[in-house]
Amino acid sequence: MHNAYFDFAAPGNEPVMSFAPGSPERAALKKQLAAFKAQEMDIPMYIGGKEVRTGKTVDIRPPHEIKHKLGHFHQGEASHVTAAINAALAARQQWADTPWEQRAAVFLKAAELLATKYRAHTNAATMLGQSKNAFQAEIDSACELIDFLRFNVHYLTEIYRQQPASSPGVHNRLEYRPLEGFVLAVTPFNFSAIGGNLPTSAAMCGNVVVWKPANTQVYHASFFMKVLMEAGLPDGVINLVYADGPLIGDVCFTHPDFAGIHFTGSTGVFQTMWKTIGGNIAKYKTYPRIVGETGGKDFVMVHRSADADTVVTALARGAFEFQGQKCSAASRAYLPDNMADEIKSKLAATLKTMKMGTTEDFSNFINAVIDERSFDKIAKYIDNAKKDPAAEIVAGGHYDKSAGYFIEPTVIATTDPNYVTMCEEIFGPVLTVYTYDAEKYEETLELVDRTSTYALTGSIIAQDRYAIELATRKLVNAAGNFYINDKPTGAVVGQQPFGGARASGTNDKAGSQLNLYRWLSARTVKETLVPPTDYRYPFLQEA
Repeated sequence: MHNAYFDFAAPGNEPVMSFAPGSPERAALKKQLAAFKAQEMDIPMYIGGKEVRTGKTVDIRPPHEIKHKLGHFHQGEASHVTAAINAALAARQQWADTPWEQRAAVFLKAAELLATKYRAHTNAATMLGQSKNAFQAEIDSACELIDFLRFNVHYLTEIYRQQPASSPGVHNRLEYRPLEGFVLAVTPFNFSAIGGNLPTSAAMCGNVVVWKPANTQVYHASFFMKVLMEAGLPDGVINLVYADGPLIGDVCFTHPDFAGIHFTGSTGVFQTMWKTIGGNIAKYKTYPRIVGETGGKDFVMVHRSADADTVVTALARGAFEFQGQKCSAASRAYLPDNMADEIKSKLAATLKTMKMGTTEDFSNFINAVIDERSFDKIAKYIDNAKKDPAAEIVAGGHYDKSAGYFIEPTVIATTDPNYVTMCEEIFGPVLTVYTYDAEKYEETLELVDRTSTYALTGSIIAQDRYAIELATRKLVNAAGNFYINDKPTGAVVGQQPFGGARASGTNDKAGSQLNLYRWLSARTVKETLVPPTDYRYPFLQEA
């Protein structure tokens, strides 16, 4: 019987644990890291609730310790993608018909499991698989993922509560249906929380999902899939497959039941997907929803009134936490000439204090970049800067991949505001700074706005309120998440809904109601309580 209204109140954000020496969470995490390293995992795909192994395996190694094998995963073919679609469609009707409070309970239980029983596991898997230090793992794979699950339950409840007005004799209502078909979730390596949110936000709305994580995030993705299953997620609602991106596209984007894609990754891949979907539009039963977040060239604009130490801290954290592998990472900074030398000097000194090494050593602030391909790409940018007369390495610049993919936090100073590292997304621990004439602040704001095709995050650092107001207004389209006197990273679910426009994506704001609307299809129902029995209206009567 379903005869009650259920309410899921707004949650608070999950508290971030400190992992200070002597703390119980530190001891638990150290123990779990050792446990994961002591075993080699055989990781299957999950299709229709069943474990699927192909025998075609890919090794998983920590980016910071490439000689150590954590395990391997089984790579899928086109037949497995088709099987995942079929399993999703077979589960669709029963999942869509499941009352909301029953669907919500699955994701609330998953959040609780992560917050308690599996907190050390989710952090350890992210630390080893993606080379994040304990704090970066905690704010990502524990707190943010937990927040996505809990806040999305609350937000969806608020959406379901929204109903139209009814006139006398009429009852109107809105029904929020899932999309007609399956949703493809394609998730990146850099945030376990994104890996968990993209498939679950769609599934929460009653959709069924085919989930393809980045190969370099499979270690945590497979763990989270098992958490969802333990939380009671029915078979086939989310199907986890490991297959090449183009192969996934060939199967999913030609299927008549393809209903949407939830994507985080590169701009080029997303644009190719959009073009392919558009070319196949006549094949689909319904117009697919296309939701994507695709990266950034995120800026820090410094005004002459700024406090130098505030700037240095914002740049040190914003550019180099998680080795700069955040879509929101500060990668270009504009320094006024009245304080540029001081900032560069203090920043260089700060970077020398940052230890680099494995994630298991909690004293390391910097760890490894994700893989050899990324390492080689970043190293090439650094090498080119060393040879270019328009650039100067003012900090870092060294790298080594003999034991792991380690690149020093690197600061490039350029005399050219259109230098390549001021414009192109590098996705690594490289920050480029440009010194501008402090008297040309407004002109430089215009330069910031037009330099990059991206518009994800950015910040203004100033003590002059008029300068802050001017930057906020002039850079209105330059960033979907804009920060004042802070680094441009660290968006929190429920506080700073995340997403950008221009080449950075569709700005559908993960961690808000805006994103969930994309996975719903509303139906308006009008019921006339006492229907008319004569077609004639009063105006037709004679006086």
